[in-house]
Amino acid sequence: MKRIKVIIMGAAGRDFHNFNTYFRGNPAYEVVAFTATQIPNIEDRCYPAELAGDGYSEDCPIPIHAEADLEKLIREHQVDQVVFAYSDISNAEVMDTASKVLAWGADFVLMGNQNIVLRSTVPVVSVGAVRTGSGKSSATRKICTILKNKGLRVVAVRHPMPYGDLVKQTAQRFANLNDLDVHKTTIEEREEYEPLIDSGIIVYAGVDYEKILRQAEKEADIVVWDGGNNDFPFYKSDLHVVLADPHRPGHEMTYYPGETNVRMADVIIINKIQTADRHNIEVVRENVKKLNPDAQVIEAASTITLANPEKVAGKRALVVEDGPTVTHGGMSFGAGLIAARDAGATIIDPRPFATGSIAQTFKKYPHLSQVLPAMGYSEEQIRSLEETINRADCDVVVTGTPIDIARLVKVNKPIVRARYELEEISHPTLEELLDEWWARMNKKKNGQ
Repeated sequence: MKRIKVIIMGAAGRDFHNFNTYFRGNPAYEVVAFTATQIPNIEDRCYPAELAGDGYSEDCPIPIHAEADLEKLIREHQVDQVVFAYSDISNAEVMDTASKVLAWGADFVLMGNQNIVLRSTVPVVSVGAVRTGSGKSSATRKICTILKNKGLRVVAVRHPMPYGDLVKQTAQRFANLNDLDVHKTTIEEREEYEPLIDSGIIVYAGVDYEKILRQAEKEADIVVWDGGNNDFPFYKSDLHVVLADPHRPGHEMTYYPGETNVRMADVIIINKIQTADRHNIEVVRENVKKLNPDAQVIEAASTITLANPEKVAGKRALVVEDGPTVTHGGMSFGAGLIAARDAGATIIDPRPFATGSIAQTFKKYPHLSQVLPAMGYSEEQIRSLEETINRADCDVVVTGTPIDIARLVKVNKPIVRARYELEEISHPTLEELLDEWWARMNKKKNGQ
């Protein structure tokens, strides 16, 4: 039987998961290539033999190409299907890609079937979002802390970010800050793992999420799925919590797969209400209710605190923000800019001081004019970030990224951190909802 030839479009995340759970070992299909986008320098690699399984060559089992090569690859390999498997992209862009793929002679596929959803032996709480930068990380931290304080063993499993050696990153466990160095994590990985580790939560991540889940279950009463971008969970969820962002009203209905998350949600948190326009908050509320009238909707603030605001007041400040939020997330600011302005700083334009890959990032994302994205997907990017900060004509650096960047870069200016935590404004609170959910889970377990 002729095997169906497939290309999987991705960004080193769901693309690998879809392959591992559906295509690996499936005699009906041959995945001839992955394509990569969004993340710098993740193409020109191979999906390794150790992960590809039977039916693929040992040399370069499945090559990973730049997405710009998609048309050429379809024609060269006479591809039958193109599977779209990445997130944080507008519905219009998804259909534009679909139109191109159809015109180039292949089927266009979106996968959400039960074959790619893994089931856990312990309860799963999942956290997702409408867009990157909606506040998933602070919600995940709060949920983990609430459950941990009830005496439960909580393990967080983070959506994949395998930008290095895929074999070494098959299944990674992070229990302390030293593990971040051992696994040579990027800034983007540290932004997600470090705050959880600081809260005493063990984190798993990697490439093979079946293997990761089975390891995590051994030391968990509850697994908390910490989503990436606005992707939907890899694991079957018992309680799905989704963050919506009123700074981007309407995106809950127009971004993929954020809309999917809203439709799947048990709880929807409209976050950042302390800095959002009330009209936009109501737009988001009406939209999520249209998409999912059964979901519990609560409002929350993303409370921002600035360490040593007196060191920022009246000073010229360079603001460094979380990279994904202000790049493909589309935001022009984050917690750092809000905190610096509230403290009375004058915000400098970082673009004249940008060098290397950071300068290229500004060219790619022209909406950025007041903040420096903390790009650190590679050593070269980290060095470019360091040099840009050192070149900047300012008095102080205000960082809104969740990590202490001083651990990674040596800079010639004082750094003041802005932190943000989720704080519910309405009832029920997350703790009240988790108490109700855990009671239901225990009744179910006991057959009541």
